[in-house]
Amino acid sequence: MTLPDRPRNPVGGHVPVAGGLARVGLAWARDIAAETVQVFVANPRGWATPAGNPAQDELFRDRCAAEGLSAYIHAPYLINFGSHTPETAERSVHSLRHSLRRGREIGAPGVVVHTGSATGGRPREVALAQVRERMLPLLDELTHDDPYLLLESTAGQGSSLCSLAEDFGPYFDALDAHPRLGICLDTCHIFAAGHDLAAPHGTHRTLDRLVETVGPGRLRLIHANDSKDVSGARKDRHMNIGAGHIGEAPFRALFSHPATEGVPLVIETPGGKEGHAADVALLKKLRDS
Repeated sequence: MTLPDRPRNPVGGHVPVAGGLARVGLAWARDIAAETVQVFVANPRGWATPAGNPAQDELFRDRCAAEGLSAYIHAPYLINFGSHTPETAERSVHSLRHSLRRGREIGAPGVVVHTGSATGGRPREVALAQVRERMLPLLDELTHDDPYLLLESTAGQGSSLCSLAEDFGPYFDALDAHPRLGICLDTCHIFAAGHDLAAPHGTHRTLDRLVETVGPGRLRLIHANDSKDVSGARKDRHMNIGAGHIGEAPFRALFSHPATEGVPLVIETPGGKEGHAADVALLKKLRDS
């Protein structure tokens, strides 16, 4: 079977998989005309590490390959390698190791994890030292058959370890700029943290700053979300593409920067299947215009 040419930037969405990765997730993907998908493989707000279903894994891998889809995993939200609570730090190791293993089993090219925060009033340097202690061994376990670990910055709430583009520098330093380390850039988060993508040339300036900080080739996934709040508000509230304070133009600009060449875009926007289909269609229109 001949697959269609892969677009410069595949566009898709986060799809539900309760009831079966292939059975439910890929049906949703087809309904929204996705070219790439993101899934949870565990409760995103819990610590459980389910084994998965080998038959569904195989079917999911085979159908993704047949349809030319890439599939990413988002690790649970509770993970925080900067936590001052030993139990949280240890559970974070166990949970992320599970997500990386499941990524290998379903053929995912990347696993997204939030960069966390320095809790308990501890200095950032102390939290980053713990990030190194807990996360670096997980990176060292990865082989070429495993997913990349993709760091996603936050919107800047609380004692976030990474919210601005330049914050990725100390985080990468803590992890020795490991070769299996990459970045998932969330447009809502980076906008809310203070990078005004909607300003003239704002998107390209932000991407330039990111490349200056971590080097080329590290950006491997984009979460394409508009923002309900203004730039610098430090609020993580997603909106549909073009319906928030970012607007359509910055998303069009994403497609023309060298750093985004070949990087998939995944939406995490409101509106259910209908809203997702509309956002995927709009991003494809902006990409192809």
